Amino acid sequence: MHQLHRGCAGSAKTRQAAGPTLGGVNIRERLRDLVQRAGGSRAGAFLYVRVLPHVDRPLLRATGGRYSTSVGYPVLLLTTTGARSGEPRQTPLVYGTDGDRITLVASKGGATSHPAWLHNLRKHPRVTVLAGARSGEYLATEATGAERDRLWQGAVRFYRGYADYQRRTGGRQIPVVVLTPASAAR
Repeated sequence: MHQLHRGCAGSAKTRQAAGPTLGGVNIRERLRDLVQRAGGSRAGAFLYVRVLPHVDRPLLRATGGRYSTSVGYPVLLLTTTGARSGEPRQTPLVYGTDGDRITLVASKGGATSHPAWLHNLRKHPRVTVLAGARSGEYLATEATGAERDRLWQGAVRFYRGYADYQRRTGGRQIPVVVLTPASAAR
């Protein structure tokens, strides 16, 4: 899970290209490390959950899902159907991959309650993703058991802030969601 994507800081391709350096340190790697530390804090979680999504929604739409405010992490725009309203709801989320599937972590920055997008896809599991070449229709399921454990461990290796979030949840187990391409789920 959470394999790094082409062109993201930290990916093998980025390391091979070395990227810009400052004093011999890869700037992209350094920025990614700073993002991890900041995002794991309460203030950083607030920023990523409450502020940056308002910037990322139009930015992702304008760039076909190619660019977001996230440094070194792939971000998609998830469109769910509101559980109560039936209206489309869009949420920018960091994502990982597991083969042709997309994986999402319903952390909500370590809040004690689940994010609204999780409630929405539980009621309406057919979702739309805007994420460059991975854009399309998907069916959402929650990972359970050994699969959830494997995907969770991969997510924590990818972004260590998830472990900090889990400690702050008040006992809520953070769900891991798997999006399977709708064409493959038929």
